[in-house]
Amino acid sequence: MSTRESRRLTGSALRVTVFIGENDTWQHKPLYAEIVRRAHRAGLAGASVFRGIEGFGATSLIHTHRLLSLSEDLPVAIVIVDEEERVRAFLPQLDELVTEGLVILDDCEVIRYVGRDKADRADRADQGDAEA
Repeated sequence: MSTRESRRLTGSALRVTVFIGENDTWQHKPLYAEIVRRAHRAGLAGASVFRGIEGFGATSLIHTHRLLSLSEDLPVAIVIVDEEERVRAFLPQLDELVTEGLVILDDCEVIRYVGRDKADRADRADQGDAEA
């Protein structure tokens, strides 16, 4: 459980989306996991990883989940949304980490960003301990 305080995010924001391959690594670990870890450490509002079922990029090689395909390096998208200043401050880390792939920025508007309150998170954690 994180000790970080939740913060509010509404109105204008910046979304960074990173497209990489599922098999891309950083120091022998999944690259997507390192990006999420660093976004968390940087205090960004949140990051999510989405696994694609098919796609192609700069190499024009189609990556797919189909059984008879030779490629299993499926596309992955990491999406991070936060205030513009915070996202832009994080971009040098992405520049360091992403050696192959695509990084895009989009203006967006946050309508709702709500997490669970501390008491609810503590209750859920206690329930998890009791089930273990």
